[in-house]
Amino acid sequence: MNKRVKCPSCGKQIEWSPEQKWRPFCSDRCRLIDLGDWANESHRIPGEEIIPEEQFSDKEE
Repeated sequence: MNKRVKCPSCGKQIEWSPEQKWRPFCSDRCRLIDLGDWANESHRIPGEEIIPEEQFSDKEE
């Protein structure tokens, strides 16, 4: 018996198996929607903002 999981994009139940090409997504469309959300920064991993090193430089040009 294979485990069933929800597609992170649309919520559709899918079987978690090696045959499921797009897991954890139900389709390539849902996979691309999720990728677009990351690219548009709709999805984020919490943490402190990273400040570029050049802002910390003591060198005067």
